[in-house]
Amino acid sequence: MAEIIDTRIEPDRAIESACAVLATGEPVAIPTETVYGLAADATNAAAITRIYEMKGRPRFNPLICHVSDMAMAEAHVIFDPISRRLAEAFWPGPLTLILPQRRESRVHPLASAGLDTLGIRMPEGFSRRVIARFGRPLAAPSANTSGKISPTCAVHVQDDLGPKLKLILDAGPAEIGLESTILKVESGRLRLLRPGGLDAAEIEALTGLPVERPDAAGATIEAPGMLVSHYAPGAAVRLNAVDVQKGEALIRFGNIPLPGESHAAVVLDLSPEGNLREAAANLFDYMKKADASGAATIAVGPVPSGGLGEAIIDRLQRAAAPRG
Repeated sequence: MAEIIDTRIEPDRAIESACAVLATGEPVAIPTETVYGLAADATNAAAITRIYEMKGRPRFNPLICHVSDMAMAEAHVIFDPISRRLAEAFWPGPLTLILPQRRESRVHPLASAGLDTLGIRMPEGFSRRVIARFGRPLAAPSANTSGKISPTCAVHVQDDLGPKLKLILDAGPAEIGLESTILKVESGRLRLLRPGGLDAAEIEALTGLPVERPDAAGATIEAPGMLVSHYAPGAAVRLNAVDVQKGEALIRFGNIPLPGESHAAVVLDLSPEGNLREAAANLFDYMKKADASGAATIAVGPVPSGGLGEAIIDRLQRAAAPRG
């Protein structure tokens, strides 16, 4: 099993150990404010291949490259004025921008799945210190088996990928608990490729431009999180439940009880106070707990669609989608 180093107790050892493992071309599980990431040297083809192998991830599904500062970002991508403004306003933070990759960029084409664009983000927190010390971008999808529930703490990573990893950095529970919002600027238009930890309304308020939602059906894979079936537990998922069948696990919102919940395998409330930020932080952890209850089906009560509710519902819909 992987070694776990608590970054709050041994930050210097955590950074040096992570960089030593990364230098060998092996991935390291790192904490970010969104979810825990499976990070490897984005300039090393063998290292990126190990990410795909560990996750069982399709190689047509591109990876996000994480940088420590704007100088590192500008070495690999070309910013248009709107994207630069977004980066200056929301980085470090849960926003990924899809930008043209520079010809001189050393990020390997495997990371971008052969596209001429690159998803790039500056994370907040300890992972940024690791990237700065390593000196190169880290490709870092979520640290879980492909298509399964994303990890929001070190134990989630250890339970899933621990036997395949050498090192997990533990910084406690992820603050946001949902992956980053992914945005692409095209001809002055804003396209939302994946809702996430940054509310699209904040983007619209900054730019004065509407954020367009492309039709997900049959959409070309331009960024992570666009597969129809994703974030899936072992159990089936039933959305917008108005009651609970005997033996189902229940995930609800806002302390609103549902008929039949007394017969549920487990009842979990994303936010009894009706706080969408709290609900987002709890979502993946509660999906794992509901799945661990042994229930064949997870019933999910209604969740408001405004603000971060858009990203929560996106994850739930993909979790409930038919699986190939």
